[in-house]
Amino acid sequence: MKLYLVQHGQALTKDVDPGRPLHPQGEEEVRRVAEFLGQTGMTVDRVVHSGKMRAHQTADILANALLINGEAEAIEGINPQDPVQDFSKKVSHLKHDTMVVGHLPFMARMVSYLVTGHEQPAIVAYKPGSIVCLQPDEELKWQIHWMVRPDTLKIHETSIS
Repeated sequence: MKLYLVQHGQALTKDVDPGRPLHPQGEEEVRRVAEFLGQTGMTVDRVVHSGKMRAHQTADILANALLINGEAEAIEGINPQDPVQDFSKKVSHLKHDTMVVGHLPFMARMVSYLVTGHEQPAIVAYKPGSIVCLQPDEELKWQIHWMVRPDTLKIHETSIS
């Protein structure tokens, strides 16, 4: 079972749109990440999000490219300041590959908590649109399997053209 913890794509600022939908650049970056992962053959069984517009939009883009069946769904407990301990209990019962789309600082704290047992310090450097893949080892301890960030894909595309 793999757990994918995703920070939503770059959003518009509150002064531009109080609903904070994805910025066109953020939407493009998430599409690029989704396309890249789709080309690897990656799929997920479930995609969930916080319900906030920018997370919902990010989840829909990723679900269209990677979700085996169904559609992305909103869940509670993954907003920016929610406690990670509560959600980590739910994660320990997951049986299928699940993608969770949310916000900082929650996502960074969740990665740190699952891997080290402590929320701080942050052990990954999220940027909008980043995905961290976690997988339990034989002893059911979480490990970072890989991470992809939109800015990494830009470097990769530039270096191969």
